[in-house]
Amino acid sequence: MALEFLKTALVTLLVTLDPPGLAPLFIGLTLGMTRAAKREVALRASVIAFVILAAFALGGRFVLEALGVTIPAFRIAGGLLLFYIAFDMLFALKAERRSEIVTDAMAIDHIRNVAAFPLAIPLMAGPGSITATMLLAERANGNWFTLAGLLAIVALAMAVSFVALIAAERLSGLLGATGRVVLTRMLGVVLAALAVQFAIDGAAQAWRSSLT
Repeated sequence: MALEFLKTALVTLLVTLDPPGLAPLFIGLTLGMTRAAKREVALRASVIAFVILAAFALGGRFVLEALGVTIPAFRIAGGLLLFYIAFDMLFALKAERRSEIVTDAMAIDHIRNVAAFPLAIPLMAGPGSITATMLLAERANGNWFTLAGLLAIVALAMAVSFVALIAAERLSGLLGATGRVVLTRMLGVVLAALAVQFAIDGAAQAWRSSLT
């Protein structure tokens, strides 16, 4: 059960983060920087995104309880949000919005502090990945061993994203425009299926709660 959970967590986070999709955006954000500067930006962004996702994994439930939001309701809402993001990926809307964020950031701050914004937030630790992390944390049911495994998976996903950013130019050239489109569509389908499963789990839990 724990192994199945960890596999699901890894697939969910990697699909939501979409490291190959970050590659061309990273190239645009770090244009004109030295290789060492690019590496530092990639490392800082990965660390910041990890801290944010880890915080939501550990403290997200307490925030929901303080707001009076039930876990089944959050699962359904989170599933719908992830499905919306998957829809964006399938029809290339996500890439367009990410590009708009990158353009705005470059115009306003000219690549200063790009590690924190917009790379770490919201391109890496955005609504989709935060929602996915909180949903996965809820599946752990307060088991600290499982939560530790989830944090390890988040760290692994960030490591994969870091490698993708470092190899951005090579990866972008290897995939090409067509390859990036095909990969994004495939990831969108996978994310849509995971989103539906989250919503179904939430609805089933709400139904069981209403019967007790």
